Amino acid sequence: MRLEIASSKAIKHACLNYHYSRSVPFCAFSLSVFNDQNEWCGVVLYSLGANQHLSKMFGYMNGEVAELTRVALNGKIQPVSKVIAISLKLLQKKNPLIKAVISYADMDQDHVGTIYQASNWTYIGDVETYKPTPKYLIHGVVKHGRTISANGWKQNIEWLRKHIDPKTELVFTKGKRKYAIGFTPEAKKLLSSLSKPYPKKTIPAIEA
Repeated sequence: MRLEIASSKAIKHACLNYHYSRSVPFCAFSLSVFNDQNEWCGVVLYSLGANQHLSKMFGYMNGEVAELTRVALNGKIQPVSKVIAISLKLLQKKNPLIKAVISYADMDQDHVGTIYQASNWTYIGDVETYKPTPKYLIHGVVKHGRTISANGWKQNIEWLRKHIDPKTELVFTKGKRKYAIGFTPEAKKLLSSLSKPYPKKTIPAIEA
């Protein structure tokens, strides 16, 4: 497999067609992914400093912790854990000041973070569970507040109904499972102290 810097066209196509969110996030480091047959398979995207709180838990400065925001692939490349591992090495090479990376598994999609578990990331708990972040259902797609702002829209349901989609709904999510991987001894030590057992998918009971 091969990863290289992604074009804006590749980013848009992969996010809108291969990712459940059907949205294109802000990204600072983007990679196109090709399989052994040299077929383009999608993108991996990272943001830097988009969330001011990312670095706080590590005691690092804003911008020293990245977020893996999209793994938008078409299913023609495996294993995805290898894709992530290569992307992390390229991220470090391009941005040597990065000391850790955080990502999230969406509980609304019944995701437990399988790709992060396969890549030996540290699971550090669930977020947005007791005070869930409001999201907006627009044209049948749930969009995060950050996506709303990135589009130049107001995070206001009345405004969205008037200007974007009259059927806009405010929705509250189940939350997300938070994973992280550290590059420095300090980050690895902190994550080790925060580590929790990997969550597993719940298998529905079969009624007799």
